[in-house]
Amino acid sequence: MSDSERRDDRGFCPRCGDPIERPPGVDLPGAPGDADAVLCDGCYFEDFDLVDAPERVEVQVCSDCGAVQRGNRWVDVGARDYTDVAIEEVTDALGVHVDARGVEWVVDPEQVDENTIRMHTMFTGVIRGTPVEEEVTVPVYISRGTCNRCGRIAGDYWEALVQIRATDRTPTDEECERAVEIAESYIAEREAKGDRNAFITSVGRTEGGVNLKISANQMGEAIAHRVVREFGGEVSAAETLATEDSDGNELYRVTFVARLPPYTPGDVIDPADDEGPVLVRSAHGNLKGVRLTTGERYEAAYEEGIDPDARRLGTRDDGQRTTVVAVEDEHAVQVLDPETFEARTIARPDYMDPDADEVPVLRSRAGLHVLPDRDGTADDGADDG
Repeated sequence: MSDSERRDDRGFCPRCGDPIERPPGVDLPGAPGDADAVLCDGCYFEDFDLVDAPERVEVQVCSDCGAVQRGNRWVDVGARDYTDVAIEEVTDALGVHVDARGVEWVVDPEQVDENTIRMHTMFTGVIRGTPVEEEVTVPVYISRGTCNRCGRIAGDYWEALVQIRATDRTPTDEECERAVEIAESYIAEREAKGDRNAFITSVGRTEGGVNLKISANQMGEAIAHRVVREFGGEVSAAETLATEDSDGNELYRVTFVARLPPYTPGDVIDPADDEGPVLVRSAHGNLKGVRLTTGERYEAAYEEGIDPDARRLGTRDDGQRTTVVAVEDEHAVQVLDPETFEARTIARPDYMDPDADEVPVLRSRAGLHVLPDRDGTADDGADDG
């Protein structure tokens, strides 16, 4: 190669004037291109920063639920402390030089106090074939505030009112408690899917049942239908204009009434068909149960649904065990009346064990009837819906 050809491959640093080899693919000074690329190594590294770091990073945390604000969103991080959050925020805030190759970094968090974490970071990489390293310390400040969700809860915000009621009776404590469990389970499912607008504002017991204030109408409707799906009954809804938003759109609150059936599994009723009392087994769809006189399956007519014309005689829990005196035939059995202790001949349902020494019986205004044992064969033919 001639001296003139070698001179063509050399240029001069535009800053200090020292001769430099032209890097492959880079024009000489005076030609279009990256100005820093034609600097000599001394001038290039004089102002070189491997890492561009902010002076500080601030993390906004909800003091109630612990969610972290990221941009315009609040995110549930589920952290016991905020060291991992601080590392993530610092990672997003740092910038590494675009020309660096093989960049690696380590971080050493230092908890200064409850709200301050000092992030000591060490970066290594290769620039122009030269290994470089840089240490950066970024303080992370944890500031406390209130997220939108917790602010709404504190402000008693709600859109849906779910009322648990029953036809011609008051829901039992067990039904009310289970309804609340159903609501809490549904809201937990929504929260697990990242829905931060899902919450129960309040739960209140009333003389008629239980009231639940829910954050959104769609969620209130879903809860009401889940309750009815388990207990039977029906859901009705009525909306009321609550207010208008900043754009003039009307905002409605909806009351969803989950009205449970008049009869529940375990009730003993006397339908107006003159065929004898029925132990209710299911209130889903049409009322279903078992006849206490024969043991046959009972199902209310379609048009009667869950509310047939009947009178309540008592519940399964009202039954008393009594002595079997004699089995007279396949349709009759003689037992001791648990109140008068007189021998009584009553109907023998087919679920009764003929070898039993004792049976549970219910004494009511309809007479004396043998109940199924809780572990007896009457369950075999019952339909729980």
